[in-house]
Amino acid sequence: MSEFIKIAQDVLRLEANELLQNAQNLDDSIEKAVNLIYATKGKVVVTGVGKSGHIGAKIAATLASTGTSSFFLHPTEAMHGDLGMIGIDDVVLAISFSGESDELSKILPHIKRFGVKIIGMTRDKNSTLASFSDIVIMLNIKQEACPLNAAPTSSTTLTLALGDALAVCLMKKRNFKVEDFANFHPGGSLGKRLFVKVKDIMLTNNLPIVSDDVSLKIAINAMTHGKLGSVLITNKQTNTLAALLSDGDLRRALGSESFSIDDVALKYATKNPRVITDNSMLAIDALKLLETYKIQSIVICDDENKIKGYLHIHQLLELGLK
Repeated sequence: MSEFIKIAQDVLRLEANELLQNAQNLDDSIEKAVNLIYATKGKVVVTGVGKSGHIGAKIAATLASTGTSSFFLHPTEAMHGDLGMIGIDDVVLAISFSGESDELSKILPHIKRFGVKIIGMTRDKNSTLASFSDIVIMLNIKQEACPLNAAPTSSTTLTLALGDALAVCLMKKRNFKVEDFANFHPGGSLGKRLFVKVKDIMLTNNLPIVSDDVSLKIAINAMTHGKLGSVLITNKQTNTLAALLSDGDLRRALGSESFSIDDVALKYATKNPRVITDNSMLAIDALKLLETYKIQSIVICDDENKIKGYLHIHQLLELGLK
């Protein structure tokens, strides 16, 4: 085992042990913080300096994405006008391991002057931050992972984990469901699975459509210009979908001894192909349908079997639905 693997293992074990120790020693400050945040009519304003600030920004983002309105405010910016971003209905989550960060300490009296509640995260219950806080969540770290016991390592890991704990507790308190998560992540994989529908992505313009009496030569020309790898064939009298001629059908036709480019295209097409009649079907369900029937594309029709759109498996895969 190399020296650096050993060091990395020691860091992970040390930080893991610090987390476990704090998990065993948690008091009711977490519950009080959850109840305070849940009851607030405003937002959670997270603030901190340096490494605590970076961790605070991540905590704010996690809270915001899991149903608790939140944003990060840098103490220095707050002293120069941004303090006005804090409303009387907000709650401030202030983070400082020492509890004595100069920039943070300067804004605490002003926050209290507004009557805003403060949740402090610090290691020192007698610190400036703790004295201004309505609730104090202790950061009980025995040793940083840094060999000099100086650089914030175990302490920032613990702070981050406690922020996650707050967010998860609030999710439980709000009965936050997977649908709610997707609402906050519409561009993510889960959001697409839950919200993107067939009608949102199906192709509707300039579809390669020919009638059922055209020759294979004309159908191939339509397929080439349509660039979908298929051509849709409709009943000339009813204008309803009659068949689908794919490039696979065409390759199989070429192997026929009786093949002729002048034959009617319908001769080689797939009659009564699979269709979707509900364009509000979720895209993920359409993908499952294609995979079940082992087909590459599907036609979207109305209740009268008239063509409304076309969907290819590549469109679904490009959404990242897998």
